[in-house]
Amino acid sequence: MPDTAPHLIRDGRLQADDWRVYTPAEDAPDAPPADEPGWIVPLATWKAAAATLRARRHPVGVLVPPNADLADLAGPDDTLETTGIALIAIDFPAYTDGRGYSLAQLLRNRYGYQGELRAVGDVMIDTIHYQARVGFDSFLVKPGHDPQQALTALRSFSVHYQKAYLVPA
Repeated sequence: MPDTAPHLIRDGRLQADDWRVYTPAEDAPDAPPADEPGWIVPLATWKAAAATLRARRHPVGVLVPPNADLADLAGPDDTLETTGIALIAIDFPAYTDGRGYSLAQLLRNRYGYQGELRAVGDVMIDTIHYQARVGFDSFLVKPGHDPQQALTALRSFSVHYQKAYLVPA
């Protein structure tokens, strides 16, 4: 029997994930998805069709790979223009890949991103607390991991010795 429990933690609660990742067609790699709610587009699609995507009725999420240059999301003055972006999802291809932590820290601190920042990919119970410490506020827990235990892991430490990103109210 398939696992139908929600694996998305957002705002400190388990929720159903109503977003889906857009995969461009091979013959039209720069073509954006239909103007419907719930699309997460790869960063390459965002770069190719940003003007079109910004003008739509339904904002999209942007899927950022761990090797991304965040300047691709910023404007010429090095500020983040979030018109048309509903959320930014950072991919963790392996739990041992720490580049996503650096990207989150940069988005929150250098670029002042205040929107939803989602950890996706190899997001496990053991990493979720640390991802929250650098600014993630939603987590798509890897299948096979108990999302309730992951939710509990967010509160596993009550005292911290290092600086952390303050989550927006």
